[in-house]
Formats: sequence, structure tokens, C-alpha cells
Amino acid sequence: MQGSGRRWKGGYALLSLIGLALIVWGYGLARQATVVLYTTPTWTRHLAALLTLGAFVLVAAAYVPQTRIKARVRHPMVAGVTVWAFAHLLANGTLADVILFGSFLAWAILNYSAAVRRDREKNVGYVIGPMSRDVTAVAIGAVTWVVFTFWLHGWLIGVQPLGNLLQALAPAL
Repeated sequence: MQGSGRRWKGGYALLSLIGLALIVWGYGLARQATVVLYTTPTWTRHLAALLTLGAFVLVAAAYVPQTRIKARVRHPMVAGVTVWAFAHLLANGTLADVILFGSFLAWAILNYSAAVRRDREKNVGYVIGPMSRDVTAVAIGAVTWVVFTFWLHGWLIGVQPLGNLLQALAPAL
């Protein structure tokens, strides 16, 4: 890659990180003035946790080459964002949540639709490798989900999605 291409990608990545930081900061501020739009039953949090497991696997499949998952879904990263955003809308009913996750959901649906349409127009196909690629994607996604759900989500976001489930299970393990 030429120097100008690297600079452009570096600048784009930097602006993306700044944008993400501003989203996180703004969401944190918006959560301080809670406006409840709907109340979610407890089971929706459990369903959201299960759905986000699938989202993590989809995102992992985007980076593992030649998976059946990628061949079937075509754009697993965007599909993962779709599932992630939908899951969070199921479990969270504040105005800040609806704006943040609803925006991500709308973006992901539109992006996925455009990407699939573009693939069809260009007759894009996906090579399928050995089943070990899919096993790798599922394993990476599942391990990442466990780490994020039980440790990082609480530390980074301030909310433990499954409460103290890990601590409750610790004596049994």
C-alpha cells in the first residue's frame, strides 16, 4: 500500500475511534437523565445474552477466512451488529438505549441490504474451507462473549448483563 493510502486509512481509523469515544461519552451522559420508554421483563435480558453470543460468533466469523458462516450469511460482521443492536433493544427500554441501539440497528439493516445487493450485482461468491474454520470462529466468538459478558461489560459499561451469575455459580464449580 502506498504512503497516501496508509495515511488515509490511519486518519479514517483515528476519526472512527474519536467518533466511537464520542458515542460512548454521549451515551454515558444520556444515561444520567433516564427517560423510560418501556419496561422489559427479566427474561429479555437472558434472551439478549443468548442473542449476543450469536452476535459474537458472527463477528468472529467475519475475520476467520473461508467459513461456512460467512458463505451463508455473506456479511457476518454487519449481521452481528444487527443481532447485537436488536438484543440490546429487547433488554433496555430507555430513550438513550433506543436512540443508540436503534441507530445501530437501522444502520446495520441498511448496510447489510446494500452489501448483499452489491454482491449479487457483482456475482460475488465465497470460498468454503474446512469445518475447522467454523469451529474456530465459534470458539473465538464464544470465548470472547464469555470474557466480555462476565468481566468486561461490567467494567467498561457499568452493567453486568447476567448480574452476579458467575459469582453464584462459583461455589458449584
